[in-house]
Amino acid sequence: MPDAEDVRTIALSFPDTTEKTAWSMPTFRVAGKMFATLPEEETSIAVRCPKEERDELVLAEPEKFWIADHEAAFAWVRVRLAALEDTDELRDILADSWRQAAPTRLLDSHPHLGRPATD
Repeated sequence: MPDAEDVRTIALSFPDTTEKTAWSMPTFRVAGKMFATLPEEETSIAVRCPKEERDELVLAEPEKFWIADHEAAFAWVRVRLAALEDTDELRDILADSWRQAAPTRLLDSHPHLGRPATD
């Protein structure tokens, strides 16, 4: 089961990522733009997720994903760390959120991280 230290290690491995405390919790930012937080005493993460996908995730896997009341109007979803299969799944979730926040220059210079899907 991934833990908060795995979140830190993976998030900080992405280009131009920093950790900053905000709202009394660790947050992770790419080029200054937040893409993940460690709320709930570091037992979960909040990540960027388009609302349409977020709602589908929550319906499909409610034991893993949920929407915090104060984030319902925003494109964020919570993920229970204990419900994740392994660090590979955590890395995929964090990488997707990183891509949504990263500026084009970073996406272009790190093609191995890919680009977010567009409709």
